[in-house]
Amino acid sequence: MVAHLREGDTVVVWKLDRLGQSLRHLVNLVGSFNEMGVDFVSINNHIDTTSSQGRLMFNIFASFAEFERELISERTEAGLANARRHGRRGGWKPGLSKQAKIKAWAALKRSRDFNVPISQIQQELGLSKATYYRYLQWTEEEERSNGKIIAKASK
Repeated sequence: MVAHLREGDTVVVWKLDRLGQSLRHLVNLVGSFNEMGVDFVSINNHIDTTSSQGRLMFNIFASFAEFERELISERTEAGLANARRHGRRGGWKPGLSKQAKIKAWAALKRSRDFNVPISQIQQELGLSKATYYRYLQWTEEEERSNGKIIAKASK
């Protein structure tokens, strides 16, 4: 729809949530409408940017959206600072090392050769089923690309 808008057009929606994925997205979208010379009307929310009152209401919504973004940012920064004070740091937990991936591959071979249930291997390695299979996929790709993983895993 946005690609087909021209100056002087009016975008009409039933409710605000029908147009934007979030308040931030909606504010950005209507801001781009304004730059393009396109008006915006939300029937259910009584917002009509063709009038000064409608533009005021929308700008109030935009101000609240900006305020909300700043609050979230401040809370996030405060939470991270608190975590650092307690010796924790953010980010993803490190994944398995290449050695651990080789161990996962060897465990799969063991499960196939000796009928060891995958659930037992997962428990031994401390991995979820999805993570275990993701690492197996990695090792199979490595095997296909250079053929070295099997030799290392069998030692």
